[in-house]
Amino acid sequence: MSDVVRLPKQEQEDASSEITEVAPGILRLQLPISLPGLGHVNTYALEDGDGFALVDPGLPGEDAWKALLSRMDAAGIPMKRVHHVIVTHSHPDHFGGAGMLAEESGAEIVASSFFRTWWDPKDDGDERELEHKRSSALEPLDPAEEDEERLMDRFALPSPWGGESGRLKGDERETIMAHRRQMFSWFRPPHPSVHLDDADRITLAGREWVGVYTPGHTNDHLCLFDPEEGVLLSGDHVLPTITPHISGLIEGDPLKAYLNSLDRVATFEGVTTVLPAHGHPFHDLAGRVDAIKQHHAERLELLRQASERRGWATVNQLMQDLFRERSWSHMAESETYAHLEHLRYLGDAERREEAGYLLYLVP
Repeated sequence: MSDVVRLPKQEQEDASSEITEVAPGILRLQLPISLPGLGHVNTYALEDGDGFALVDPGLPGEDAWKALLSRMDAAGIPMKRVHHVIVTHSHPDHFGGAGMLAEESGAEIVASSFFRTWWDPKDDGDERELEHKRSSALEPLDPAEEDEERLMDRFALPSPWGGESGRLKGDERETIMAHRRQMFSWFRPPHPSVHLDDADRITLAGREWVGVYTPGHTNDHLCLFDPEEGVLLSGDHVLPTITPHISGLIEGDPLKAYLNSLDRVATFEGVTTVLPAHGHPFHDLAGRVDAIKQHHAERLELLRQASERRGWATVNQLMQDLFRERSWSHMAESETYAHLEHLRYLGDAERREEAGYLLYLVP
């Protein structure tokens, strides 16, 4: 029997240097990234008489910035003609280049009203702590040092489901720590000047777009829909061949929020083209939504079966039943926790705390 060759998912494909028009007045620029399960991020350039709006301009860092400039040059996009930078959500492969691009071009940054990143204080206590660090330091923090300090503070926060402190462990944390200096020297924090709420409208590329608030992958995820041309900029909300991560760091029931958002976009009439942040443009939005919903239904059933075998178990233990070993990570724990909390909100799971851990039982 010959070995089966498993083709990579679209989202895992390496970035191509090819510039393609994927809808009238919209170019697709692929930027290389190296993240678990991802080989590129799509930056979309929306052209109008005033210039261009760029969507999700990639990771922070020198290599990512040079790749963005190279793609812009190949697409005939002068820096001075970039008038808006759109960020779909607060993951670094989407917002990482936005601040520097806005600084170099003078563009406005557009994001959800809920947009938050690692350096944004969560509450007044965070801001007071930062002011204390500024006043007690022998020398003032420069912006890069301040951003790095906030990043490290955020990574040290304990997970809601308990266990070890720190939201990044092992190889994930080592990668961030090894590259943080280089990353911050090429990073400018994005400060959106245009905030979109759900159903807000904005004119870009000579057409009117409707903001669609789509929480679940993050709490600040924003899609843009052009009802006239039937184009949906879906970010990471709907991807063509992988199911987006559901964040357990969102309060409440993030999986329910995500599924509700999926149902909502599936009802949009006249969708002809979906432009995802990873993978190729596609056309069957309703079919893809159904497939993603089925995936989550299967994951919930796997959790029920795992709980029946284990009895009371930690999130980490149940994560090992839900994911292959090569995928065990904080992100896998986070998604497992989101699914367990969904079952608890449905009344199908019980939860208790023991020795600093949350334990679950799905009777």
